Amino acid sequence: MEKLTKSYKRDTIEGQFDAIIIGSGLGGLTTGAFLAKEGKKVLILERHYVAGGFTHVFKRRGYEWDVGVHYIGDVHRPKTMINSLFNYICDTPIEWADMGEVYDKMIFGNEVYEYRKGAENFKNKMKEYFPDDADAIDKYVNLIFETQKNQRTFFMEKALPKSISWAVGSALRKKALSANRTTLEVLSEFISNKKLIAVLCGQFGDYGLAPGQSSFMMHAMLFKHYINGGFYPAGGSSVIFENIAPTILKRNGEIFTNAEVKEIIVKNNKAVGVKMLDDKEFFAPLIISSAGIVNTYKHFLSPEIIQKNNLEQLINKVTPSIGHVCLYVGLNASTEELKLQKANYWIFPDNYDHDKNIDDYLNDPEKEIPVVYVSFPSAKDPKWNERYPNKAAIDIITLADYNWYKKWDGTRWKKRGEEYEKEKEKLSQRLLEKLFQHEPQLRDKIDYYELSTPLTTKHFVNYQFGELYGLDNTPNRFNQKFLRPKTPIKNLYLTGQDVVSCGVGGALASGLLTASTILKKNLTNKIYS
Repeated sequence: MEKLTKSYKRDTIEGQFDAIIIGSGLGGLTTGAFLAKEGKKVLILERHYVAGGFTHVFKRRGYEWDVGVHYIGDVHRPKTMINSLFNYICDTPIEWADMGEVYDKMIFGNEVYEYRKGAENFKNKMKEYFPDDADAIDKYVNLIFETQKNQRTFFMEKALPKSISWAVGSALRKKALSANRTTLEVLSEFISNKKLIAVLCGQFGDYGLAPGQSSFMMHAMLFKHYINGGFYPAGGSSVIFENIAPTILKRNGEIFTNAEVKEIIVKNNKAVGVKMLDDKEFFAPLIISSAGIVNTYKHFLSPEIIQKNNLEQLINKVTPSIGHVCLYVGLNASTEELKLQKANYWIFPDNYDHDKNIDDYLNDPEKEIPVVYVSFPSAKDPKWNERYPNKAAIDIITLADYNWYKKWDGTRWKKRGEEYEKEKEKLSQRLLEKLFQHEPQLRDKIDYYELSTPLTTKHFVNYQFGELYGLDNTPNRFNQKFLRPKTPIKNLYLTGQDVVSCGVGGALASGLLTASTILKKNLTNKIYS
């Protein structure tokens, strides 16, 4: 494979670029690919030594784990937004592996509820579990589709010039915002069965908020995204970057790793370039940040620019999402031998009260863990055995408060001290026990495991509190009109999950919106042509 990135430590950035993109996450890559296909020469600067953001993988002790892409929906059906976006921005098509008829299993104590692929299959299975709530289940799925449909113009409005948005923006946002209440509030209007609500909200970990806090807009996006099944990139999640990068490189663009930006250079309230950590400066007519709105406004801009544009006031209107821990598990035996499944496990306490369980846990981490997500990447990936014969990998994830680890902030990665390692080991054992409860044959098969914390996420992704999903997906978040590609500073644009929503779909859509905003044309038609 040709080399897709250069290291800023070894290679020199030369020539002129039409656009500089800070961050190589999926939002930055998508924006870069669109601009490249429209004739722009793009430079992407990534502070990490691996490009791809949450699409990258890491390898340790002869194993490989994905760090953010555990499954994706709607990639297999032609003419869906996500399928069309991937096909447009990828140099060669990504091969997507179907996870099968059951893609998620919701486990409450001894009760297991399967999420089945296809709206009718899903509804029929839920009606088997909850026969007295058949009408409510139908209404729920219909509402999901209606809410998702209403959001199209809501997000389209984000790309409109200020003058047009002022005239028609409210009308374009109105229908979508009618669902911008908490998920629990919306569902409680027509579902009285507490257990059913808990089961229908089981995927809340994919956006990081309990039903009583999350916006139903976000819930509808997420649920609709997976309603036709879950899929995994054959060859591992790193193939996403590997297939997008050539689109940029073949059009004279460049991607640099180990390239940390210290400051966005602004003159007369116009972004003109970036200053690197080593104080070298590079200039371009367009500066695009995929590093998150808080990082962009708070860390890349001077106090004078922040004050002049009231940016502190804007970022104080939103809050960061929750942090997480992930236990990366390696097993020295094949997926087939270990009888691992493709379906994800969502493991909950048996009281069916997500909000209470999360509150209790965040107030006291010794309480029962409110959600444990288990993913089996070696079972999902049909090419795994080509790379790692007779080995298997598992990811186990749960929520975590940054404040639990705050006292170790400022210490070096992998050198945070004995107390920190003891805390990690204690939680690792708790998560392993959750796994063994449902896969007891694995108890003596663990070869290696390693726990990441919010400090790990902060180290690699540079989010202030090690948050996984950028901004909290609350109703308040979707009310903020300033969360859009265009910033108050001329020629400075935003892309990434803060612009649209968290997840792969949100990042892809943000790239489309940001490129459309910059070029002042609707690029949606191009992805379907």
